[in-house]
Amino acid sequence: MKSPLMERPIFHQLKHRTQTHIFLCVLAYHLLAVIEQYFLDEGTHTSWATLREELSTHQVVTVVLPTESEGVLRIRKGSTPEPAHRDIYVTLQVPLEVMVPVKTWMPAA
Repeated sequence: MKSPLMERPIFHQLKHRTQTHIFLCVLAYHLLAVIEQYFLDEGTHTSWATLREELSTHQVVTVVLPTESEGVLRIRKGSTPEPAHRDIYVTLQVPLEVMVPVKTWMPAA
């Protein structure tokens, strides 16, 4: 179970933390199995590792714009998905715009 999740050994000392860790690993494994099943239902045989590698190129960008008044405007936005990303998002029924742009104004200190 650890290979698709790339999980490391458990180093928790407390019982409830270890149980929580195992629960989250099982939950993540089920999520990966459902994602792979979505693609099998569409007739595409792929693995989570392949999907993860493909989606790793879809990035979020932060633009930092200094202003004349010594303030800073930061805009954080997802890049435009490439055709391969779009195909994955459509299969998983994820909106093509994976994040709403976030604008943050930081006045001069």
